[in-house]
Amino acid sequence: MEEEKLLLIPGPTPVHPRIINRLSLPTVSHVSPVFVREFKEALSNVKKIVFCERGKSFLVSGAGTLAMEMTLVNLLGEGEKVLVVSQGYFGQRMGDIAEIFGFEYDVIESPWGSAVQPEQLRDQLDKKDYSLVVSTHVDTATGSCSPVREYAQAVREKEALFAVDGVCATGGIEERMTDWGVDVILTAAQKCFGVPPGLAVPVFSERAMDKRKSLGSVRAYYGDILKWLPVMKDPSRYFSTPCVNEIRAFCEGTRVILDEGMDVRFKRHHKTARALRAGLESLGFSFFTEDEFFADTLSLPVYPRGVEDRAFRERLAEKKVIVAGGLGRLKGKVFRIGHMGNISYSQIEFAVDAVEQTLSELGYAFHPGSGVEAVKEALQR
Repeated sequence: MEEEKLLLIPGPTPVHPRIINRLSLPTVSHVSPVFVREFKEALSNVKKIVFCERGKSFLVSGAGTLAMEMTLVNLLGEGEKVLVVSQGYFGQRMGDIAEIFGFEYDVIESPWGSAVQPEQLRDQLDKKDYSLVVSTHVDTATGSCSPVREYAQAVREKEALFAVDGVCATGGIEERMTDWGVDVILTAAQKCFGVPPGLAVPVFSERAMDKRKSLGSVRAYYGDILKWLPVMKDPSRYFSTPCVNEIRAFCEGTRVILDEGMDVRFKRHHKTARALRAGLESLGFSFFTEDEFFADTLSLPVYPRGVEDRAFRERLAEKKVIVAGGLGRLKGKVFRIGHMGNISYSQIEFAVDAVEQTLSELGYAFHPGSGVEAVKEALQR
């Protein structure tokens, strides 16, 4: 049996025992009453997690990139333009998807490690008419958390639709879809939900659903939400065979979230992020993301001088802690550490202690125990 390790990459994230138990159940028919009941519950729970009073949630076999595609193809008609607000790698991906499907698009972007300011968005919206604006909430490559609530207000002033890529935020950072005027929140199972990869999870507002219905045909078959809509209303109906065990596990994941309580969960994520950063900073790490744009789900520590990326991550893995390397131009300069989902405070202490052991083995000078002590102090505040 493979040795268990603490998985602190930016997704997939550690899986709660309750969710593992659901995954281990025998596969049932996709039209069985127990599955239909849990499918319906999962759809309802997702709307509670994003505070969507009306509208429609979807669970489709796939991942976050499928949810990105579904958002664009179901909300853009011939000749309509989309504005991509990019904070990094995954904002760029949204532009790539728009180009592949032949949609007209513009991109406004911030330097990596920061986010586009609402005033910049307003300026661009004054220059052109857009049918849709999309923004990443937390970019998994840069760790930047964008002010999507303020973006939503700016977009509403122009009566365009606004979609948020919440893949690295939904369920860990506050997103109030109805109150903020967000038309789509797209996410996936494997990050803050703490469920193994396998589901694309877009939620469409009533306004977004009306827009899709007005378009007639769209440039998708599998990703057409109108083909999925009868199944979401009655999961005993068929369009494409659902991933039964994954959806049952996802249902349990939503129960875990709601049992904790949304406000409590948001506060825990914030406290966990603050404690982890305090511990790493005391050991000599700085952070790539500007303080103003820190995310509560992900951090990008910058290596102190003399600490080599590959050696550090390999030694850390020997201590049973797995983190991810930097992407693109950040490769070798930072590591990416996720602190989202169902991570406990004790696991954060364990991770920082493992970092201390690793630095010691690599010959890096620091005050022993300072990292763990800083974590404990931050958690007591």
